[in-house]
Amino acid sequence: SAASDVYKRQVLTNGEKVSPADMEMAIAMDPLFDQVLLLGEGRPYLTALVVPNQDVWREVARVEYPDEPDIAVTDPRCADLLLRRIDAALRDFPGYAKVREVGVCEEPWTVANGLLTPTMKPRRERIVEHYAADIARLYARR
Repeated sequence: SAASDVYKRQVLTNGEKVSPADMEMAIAMDPLFDQVLLLGEGRPYLTALVVPNQDVWREVARVEYPDEPDIAVTDPRCADLLLRRIDAALRDFPGYAKVREVGVCEEPWTVANGLLTPTMKPRRERIVEHYAADIARLYARR
C-alpha cells in the first residue's frame, strides 16, 4: 500500500531518501525515548515526534539542569538537549539523515487512544493528524 511505502522510505525535497523505521529504531535505543515518529516526506528536512520516558527524563534533568531539576521535557529550552541525544543515536546514518526539530508528545501513543495498531505499531497517519499543529510549528521554525 502507499502508506507502507511512505513508511519504508521518505523522500525529502532535496531528493535524499531516508528509512524512517531504521532511524526510529536507532533513536528509540536511547532510554529517554519511549516512542519515536520521524517526519520528512516532501519536506525540506527531518523532524521527529517523541514520547519521552518521564522517569529517565527526571534523571537527565537533574544532571543537565541542576538549577532547575523539575524542568518539563516540553520546555522549549530542552529541545537542543533532545536533538543532541537524537544526533548521537543517528551518528551512523548519512549526514542528510539529520533531525533538525523535535516535538515532544507527553501522552504515550496507545491502542486505546487510537495512535497504535493492535500489534503496537504507530499509526502514522493518525499521529500526524493528532499532532498536526505541533508538526506545523516544527516546519515553521526555520
